[in-house]
Amino acid sequence: LITLLALGLPVPCYTRICRRAKELGQELTKLSHKRPTDIAFDSTGVKVYGEGEWKVRQHGKAKRRTWRKIHLSVCPDSHEVMLSELTLSNKADDLVASQMIPKLPKSVKTIYGDGAYDRQAFYRSSYVRGIDPVVPPRRGGRLSQETDKPWMKKRNDNLKVIQGLGGDDEARQLWKKLSGYHRRSLAETAMYRFKRSFGGDFRSRKLEYQRAELYAKSLAINKMTALGMPQGQWTNLISF
Repeated sequence: LITLLALGLPVPCYTRICRRAKELGQELTKLSHKRPTDIAFDSTGVKVYGEGEWKVRQHGKAKRRTWRKIHLSVCPDSHEVMLSELTLSNKADDLVASQMIPKLPKSVKTIYGDGAYDRQAFYRSSYVRGIDPVVPPRRGGRLSQETDKPWMKKRNDNLKVIQGLGGDDEARQLWKKLSGYHRRSLAETAMYRFKRSFGGDFRSRKLEYQRAELYAKSLAINKMTALGMPQGQWTNLISF
């Protein structure tokens, strides 16, 4: 392309570009400079290589089908991605989030997560940082009797509230409304926008290059978010 344009610009080879790409974003620790008070966590799987969904449904998967897992921490107010992490598909959500919590801005006071984050590692990291975790206890969960683990007190309180409201599905729904848990759905919205914008797979093949790719995509989605988000408004429908 440079030759066709008759430009005297030096062009690095593809191999050099790939070697430099894996260092992308390592000198920066934050994707945004804002100081949010709330953070919502979510994760999803992305395909690296392998058959498409139709082939798997018809004939089953093959050995070369490989997935990675994206973990995002999103500000519910600004819709910006604050932190992103890429791991193997077998990494538990709570363990990855517990490693991301210490990197969050000090202004964060509340974090949201779904039932996959109802683990000790997530509660402990939140407790160490002085952050209030809003996570629904798993169905059939029991009160923790271990007094040497103060980070489990928040989970015990949630279980007591749900049991006090009746202990059924309606009680859990009421607890979610009272605790503001539904703000976590904005992390799912951000993940949906991420996949719709960049697709559900990675172009890179090695893990270090994929992390750089995720970092670049996270910056791009934040740039698009900064341009403006759609605003909904209730209107009165007139029937004829």
